[in-house]
Amino acid sequence: MNVEIFLVIILLLILALMWKVFFQKNDDGLNQKLEDKHRQMIVDINDAMNKLSDRLHNTLSEQEKSQSETFLNVAKTLATIDEAQKKIDGMMTNMVSLQEILGDKRSRGVYGEIQLEGLIKNILPPDAFALQHTFSNGVRVDCVLYLPEPTGTVCIDSKFPMENYHKMYDQSLAELDKTAAKRQFKLDVKKHISDISSKYIIPNETSDGAVMFIPAEAVFAEIHAYHPDLIKEAMSRHVWLVSPTTLMAVLNTARAVLKDIETRKQVHIIKSELGKLGQEFDRFDMRMKKLADNINQANDNAQKIHITSKKISSRFKQIERVQLDDKGDDQVEFDEPGIDEEKDD
Repeated sequence: MNVEIFLVIILLLILALMWKVFFQKNDDGLNQKLEDKHRQMIVDINDAMNKLSDRLHNTLSEQEKSQSETFLNVAKTLATIDEAQKKIDGMMTNMVSLQEILGDKRSRGVYGEIQLEGLIKNILPPDAFALQHTFSNGVRVDCVLYLPEPTGTVCIDSKFPMENYHKMYDQSLAELDKTAAKRQFKLDVKKHISDISSKYIIPNETSDGAVMFIPAEAVFAEIHAYHPDLIKEAMSRHVWLVSPTTLMAVLNTARAVLKDIETRKQVHIIKSELGKLGQEFDRFDMRMKKLADNINQANDNAQKIHITSKKISSRFKQIERVQLDDKGDDQVEFDEPGIDEEKDD
């Protein structure tokens, strides 16, 4: 729109100039000059118009290119958003499925047992625990830990009091219903504590305490933060409440104790082997001394053999130089210059 206005203004100026040239001036020389200027002005205007047209064309091309790139980026962004939305929908589906699983008591129990099994298998050696162990009285527990004395066998049972816990924080329920759910939640936890204490603390077969595993950190935090009476109840009945995080700490401590016990057992073996090694080293030292004495004796004997060999060689040389005297005496005289007259042992 601005370009069109600019062109209209230029045309009006041209018309005004032409009117002034042809109707107000009669001088031929001046008219010729004005005509030349008019022609030059038209050429300049045409050049300016062409340059302006080229500039407008380039600008429009760049804008079109920029808009195309923008559209492509927007399309890519929309595709990414669509993919993220699909993932979010999938996560929502999985969360709904998990809520459905945790909504059923039996499913919650299986979920807690699987989580307990995974934690224990990842931390303790296979001979330090047993899953679904049955005692002499027919009671079966989710897991037992075989710890050194005086602790002994420790039972771990998984409990998942989720139903009333969810009702306590359900915003769609009235306050009276939330209060009732809170009361029932405490009763559920007390019942679990009582059941574990009565079933899994067996005299002369287990330790004097048992572990209640709560697979949900939120439930565990709720009990410790707002229900200290439940903690006291558990301690009085020798039941230890643990969550997945605290159970990992307990299991790591148990593994350290087991490792320490095994190290102590190995220390006796190492000490015994070191004693045997010391005896062998004493024998080695004695035999090395004997070998050194034998080597020294052999060296001494070799020196004596060398001396005897030199004597024999000297005698043979004197025999070769023997001289008979003029009297015809057949006696042979031996001269042994420089030969040490040692006695052979």
